[in-house]
Amino acid sequence: MIDHDVLERVLSSALRSGGEFAEVYAEDKRSTSAGLDDGKIEQVTSGRDRGAGIRVVKGDTTGFAHTADLSEAGLRAAADAAGAAASQGGGGTRTVALTRQADHRVGTVTQYPDTITKAAKVDILRRVDEAARTSGSAIVQVSAGYGDSRKQVLIANSEGVLAEDEQVRTLLRISAVANGDAGMQTGFDSLGHTIGFELFDRYDVEEVAQRAAQQALTKLKARPAPSGSMPVVIKAGSGGVLFHEACGHGLEADLVGKGSSVYKGRVGERVAADFITLIDDGTMPDEWGAIGFDDEGHVSQRNVLIENGILTDYMWDYLRARKEGRPQSGNGRRQSYMHLPMVRMTNTFVTNGTDDPDDIVRSTEKGVYVAKLGGGSVNTASGDFVFGMNEAYLIENGEITEPLRAGNLIGNGPKVLQDIDMLGNDFEMGNPGTCGKDGQGVPVGDGQPTLRVKSLTIGGTAS
Repeated sequence: MIDHDVLERVLSSALRSGGEFAEVYAEDKRSTSAGLDDGKIEQVTSGRDRGAGIRVVKGDTTGFAHTADLSEAGLRAAADAAGAAASQGGGGTRTVALTRQADHRVGTVTQYPDTITKAAKVDILRRVDEAARTSGSAIVQVSAGYGDSRKQVLIANSEGVLAEDEQVRTLLRISAVANGDAGMQTGFDSLGHTIGFELFDRYDVEEVAQRAAQQALTKLKARPAPSGSMPVVIKAGSGGVLFHEACGHGLEADLVGKGSSVYKGRVGERVAADFITLIDDGTMPDEWGAIGFDDEGHVSQRNVLIENGILTDYMWDYLRARKEGRPQSGNGRRQSYMHLPMVRMTNTFVTNGTDDPDDIVRSTEKGVYVAKLGGGSVNTASGDFVFGMNEAYLIENGEITEPLRAGNLIGNGPKVLQDIDMLGNDFEMGNPGTCGKDGQGVPVGDGQPTLRVKSLTIGGTAS
């Protein structure tokens, strides 16, 4: 996107006002999306977004400017604006020499989505619609969305880093509505990986659509969720979002530094049951949060956050690592060239335990089995959270029995980590997700094996 020598001159220009660190982040992103609703293709759109963001740091002050003009003149103008914002006065010249980082691809792409016809992409949506509708006569509405993106990224900074990455993602979402005596009920499923159109050779889209439809159909027979505290079993892959929200955000170094995390100052302490290990790993091939480099040019890596119940580390970006005099962890991420990077998760998950998942259910006399968690909210300072249950069932005498209507899981992240008393050996990653923080969204993955929390509060409507 930008010549090597141009980058060096732009970085030198950015430092003229006395900045201590300068960075150029450039991207060229092509994307396609298509939507289907009520049997009709609503929209098929393609777009391209290209530009650069320039950051200059002096002391505790950061200057930032972005531009869609990737010419040397456009980049220098942005660099001068960022430098002026970071520093008043100063001056002088600093020469920057860049060293290209070795290629670090964490996956392979065999069918780039931008080489596939729009007709082929629309056909995926029509297949989904047909499969969902034929799942049961009570299915009255199906909506689906297709999306793909191919993003070229370049990062260069005044410490000599020059890194390039390519990120390809392909996504399918399905929502099905069933109508019956219990009113309208909705089911949802999705499929997404950091691969190309070969996604649809690897996975059966009809099965994905049928799962969404079956979820809606099952809810027609559901009874109200119970209320009160009881054991909760969470199916493999379906509850990773709980750890992402209730624990992961509290382990991001910027929130720790602000005192907005319940885990502040607790490295080396026991924070979970001794069989719990929590990892954030940007190197997982094909997973939704996989990256070759983070958005500050640091190579992605596997970071052990909690090991055998002990808090071992936080996640770090450049600024927080620089302030604490420690290495980065590959967790500096941003939504686009128009945004500053911040500490963000990639793929966050709890590793396998040793329990048979069937034994976990059999040993639960009465409780709730959550097959799919929904969205939620968390207070990172306290760890308190609320999550919706999109698909849940009653456990009675060690067996999964009746489906339950929508309800909430209410609890506290640090307490949940201590209260997990059984951990399965059936690890799975969950659905692709978008993590929102401070107005920015980035793709993330999460997962976990089947597990049991010995007590969580269910916010249902049954007496």
